[in-house]
Amino acid sequence: MGTPRKEAECLVIGTGIAGATCALMAARMGIRVCLITKRSDIFATNTNRAQGGIVYRGNGDTVEMLVADIIRAGRGINSAEAVEFLAEKGPDVVKEVLIDDLKVDFTHLTGAQDEDFDLTREGAHSVNRILYSADNTGEVIEKALIRAVKGHPNVEVLTEATAIDLITLHHHSNDIQASYQLDNRCLGAYVFLNRKKEVIPILAQYTVLATGGLGDIYLHTTNEKGTVGDGMVMAQRAGARMINMEFMQFHPTTLYIPGARRFLISEAVRGEGARLRNLRGEYFMERYNPELRDLAPRDEVARAIWEEMIHYSEDHVLLDIAGFVDEDIPKRFPTICATCREAGIDITREPVPVVPAAHYFCGGVHVDIRGRTSLKGLHAVGEVSCTGLHGANRLASTSLLEGLTWGYYAAVDITERINGGKTVPPRVLGSARDWIPTGSMENEDPALIAQDWMAIKNTMWNYVGIVRTPPRLKRAIEDMRHMYLRIEEFYKETPVSKDIISLFQGTASAIMVAEAALRNRTSIGCHYIAPSVGLESSYPAIR
Repeated sequence: MGTPRKEAECLVIGTGIAGATCALMAARMGIRVCLITKRSDIFATNTNRAQGGIVYRGNGDTVEMLVADIIRAGRGINSAEAVEFLAEKGPDVVKEVLIDDLKVDFTHLTGAQDEDFDLTREGAHSVNRILYSADNTGEVIEKALIRAVKGHPNVEVLTEATAIDLITLHHHSNDIQASYQLDNRCLGAYVFLNRKKEVIPILAQYTVLATGGLGDIYLHTTNEKGTVGDGMVMAQRAGARMINMEFMQFHPTTLYIPGARRFLISEAVRGEGARLRNLRGEYFMERYNPELRDLAPRDEVARAIWEEMIHYSEDHVLLDIAGFVDEDIPKRFPTICATCREAGIDITREPVPVVPAAHYFCGGVHVDIRGRTSLKGLHAVGEVSCTGLHGANRLASTSLLEGLTWGYYAAVDITERINGGKTVPPRVLGSARDWIPTGSMENEDPALIAQDWMAIKNTMWNYVGIVRTPPRLKRAIEDMRHMYLRIEEFYKETPVSKDIISLFQGTASAIMVAEAALRNRTSIGCHYIAPSVGLESSYPAIR
C-alpha cells in the first residue's frame, strides 16, 4: 500500500499576510485550497510580529510620490513595473480586503469614525500615508485574515506540516512520457507531518510559496523563530530563478537586553519624533544624513548605529523617546511600552537601549506582478519572493502591502488559469512518486544541531552582516560549504525530522546569501562593502 497523499487545486505554504490572503481570495473564487504551516500555532508568523503599519494613501498623496519614495529607498535598482503596480493597485486592495471586507481595526483620528484614519509617517516617506493599529498592526491584520480563512469551506488548514521539497515533473514523475516534456512543472510538495512522523505528497495544480524570509540564520533577528529561507531553498533546488539574494535589510532599532531574543522597536517611534544618541549623549544621525537625520532609510540608520558602536566600543546606542514624542506614549505604543517595562525600562522617562538586527530579506524567488515564478505551476508571494519592488533596500511599511497585493493577485491569476483549463491531467498529477525515506540511523543529537546553528548564525552575523568585506565573505562561504557537506550527510543518514529539515535548509540559504554577496561587486543599499576593498573571485552556486 502506497503512502497517503492529498490533492488540492491550490497548495499554499505559509500563513502570513501573503499566504493567508492568497488562500482566502482563491477560496472565495471557488478554488479548493490546502493551506499549510510548519508551526503548531497558525499565528506564528512575521506578519503577526509587524508593528509599524501598512502603506495606504495620505492627504495630497499621489501614485507618483509613492513611486519616488520607494525607488529612492531602493537606490534606483527597483523593478519599475513592480513599483508602479504596487503604488497603483496596493491601496485599492487595502481598502477592498482590509477596510471594507475584513474591517480591520485601524487607528482613527481622535473622535473620528468611518475612514478618518490617523495616518503616520516613517523613515524615507515624503508624507503621512501609513495605516496602523497602535503598535501591533500585523497582529490585527493576521487575526482578521486567519479568522476568515478558517471559516471558509474551501480551505483545509494543516498545522505542523513542514514542506521538504517541491514535487516537479522532471524530478519526481513516474510518467515516462511526461518526463520528456521540454518544460518542467511544479506538481505540489513533499510535506513532513510532524505529529505523525511521516512524509506525504500534497499534489496541486498550482503551488504558492509564502514561507517568509530567512532572518533566523542570523545571530540577531526580529524574525519568528525558524524563519530560515526554506521556501527559497526548495525553489532553487526545483530550478526556479533566484534574484537579489545579497540584500538583507537590518532593522536599526531592536531592544538590547543581553541574552534575550531581539524585540523590534518600530520605525514608527522615530516617525513620531524619537531620536538616536550614543552613550556620550550625541544625537549622531545628523552627522550621517543632515537632511533626513533619524528618518533616513533603514540601511543608512543601521550602518550609522554600527559605526557608532564600533567607533566608541559600545555594545548599543540609545533611542530617546520621552524627550521628543508628543503623543501619549503608552497609548500609541502599548506593546513596546509593556515589553520594555518587563525589562525594567520605562520609555516615558528613560531612553531605550537598541541595536540593529536582521529584519527583512529583499531578495528571493524571482516573480512577476502576478507572483508567477520561472517554474510553471509555482507562484511565490511575500518575503520569500523577489518582485523587484524593494531594489537594494526596502521602504518602511511596504512589506505588508506587498504581501497583501501579491497574495491577492496571485489568487486571481491561479483562478483564471484553472478556470481557463491551464491545468495538468489527473494522470500526470498522480504520477508523482512517493517520498523516498532517508536513513534510519537514530543519531539526531540536539547538542549537535544547536552547535551547528550557533556556528551558522555567528558566521552570518560577523561575515555577511551589516558591513561586509571580500575576505569575510570568502571565509563565510568556505566555512559554511564545509558545514553543508557534513549536514547533508547527517540529513541523508537520519530519519526526517522538523529540526533536521530546518538545519539543512538554513545552511543552504545562508550559502546562497553569502555567494550572492561575494558576486556583487557594487556596494549599494543594504549590501554594503567596506570602502577601499575590491571584490575578487566568486564561487559557483551549490545546487
